[in-house]
Amino acid sequence: MTISPLQYIVTRPEQAQLACQAGVDWIQLRVKHYPYEDWKYLAQDTLAVCRTYNARLIINDNPHLAIDINADGVHLGQEDMPVAEARSLMGPTYIIGGTANTLEHIRKHQLQGADYVGLGPFRFTNTKEKLSPILELAGYQRILEALRLERITIPMIGIGGITLADIPALRQTGLSGVAVSSAISNAADPVAQARLFCHHFSKD
Repeated sequence: MTISPLQYIVTRPEQAQLACQAGVDWIQLRVKHYPYEDWKYLAQDTLAVCRTYNARLIINDNPHLAIDINADGVHLGQEDMPVAEARSLMGPTYIIGGTANTLEHIRKHQLQGADYVGLGPFRFTNTKEKLSPILELAGYQRILEALRLERITIPMIGIGGITLADIPALRQTGLSGVAVSSAISNAADPVAQARLFCHHFSKD
């Protein structure tokens, strides 16, 4: 399974629309405290956008909703359903990602059947509640080196306050990619900003 090197976290289908126009092919819908039917309606609209542009849709925190609308997968935080339980529920074909802040978290996710790990936060961000300890560049370097020594090869996606200027240094750590939200959503021109992010990864 190929994990996209650029993952864009949205709260509305309109954000997904603009990013997909720019070439983003991996969307994660992350909303909190929505009634299930409202959340489902929002997810279905976002899925329709993704299908139009041949992009994948990952639902944050809610495996049951991902199955219900036939999304591509789910991303689970440390306080959400365990990866092993989600894999048992969803089967082998769905993508499952898990949030990690330490080497131990990563080992656990791999053993439980995750397809990728969202490692962070890189720096402080307002888009995440109950923020784990900040890793910064040195934290990524330390953890990625430890993974190499242990021959753990699960894809690692950096997350948490990442900007366009951070990408070259972060890629040198060995990360498989990054997940961003406000760096695109809060830009004066989200489409142009998304294209700049995509350009960084089109050089591979």
